[in-house]
Amino acid sequence: MKAFALACKTLLLSLLIAGSALAQEKVNINTADAATLDRVLLNIGPAKAEAIVAHRKANGPFRSLEQLAQVKGIGLKTVEKNRDRILLGAAPAKKPATKPTARR
Repeated sequence: MKAFALACKTLLLSLLIAGSALAQEKVNINTADAATLDRVLLNIGPAKAEAIVAHRKANGPFRSLEQLAQVKGIGLKTVEKNRDRILLGAAPAKKPATKPTARR
C-alpha cells in the first residue's frame, strides 16, 4: 500500500511540474513595461529590462526577435533562451489628437 501511495504522489508531482512548464507566461516586447520584462524573461534583470524599453522608445518597435540582441547587454544566447516566452506584436497605435468641436 505504501508503494502505491508513493507512486501516486510521484505521478502527481510529475504532472504539476509538467503543467507549470506548459503554462509558461509570454510577453510582448513591444508593449510590456520593464517590470513585466524583468519578471517573465530569463536572464533579464531590471537594468536590462529598462534598456529594452529605452531601446524601443528610441528606435521604434522590434520587428524581429533577433533585433532584441541590439540592446546593450543582451546577446543572441539570451534571445534564444527566451524565444518561447517572447511575443512580437505591434506596438499600440497612438490615437491622433482630436480638436474639440464648437457647439452651437
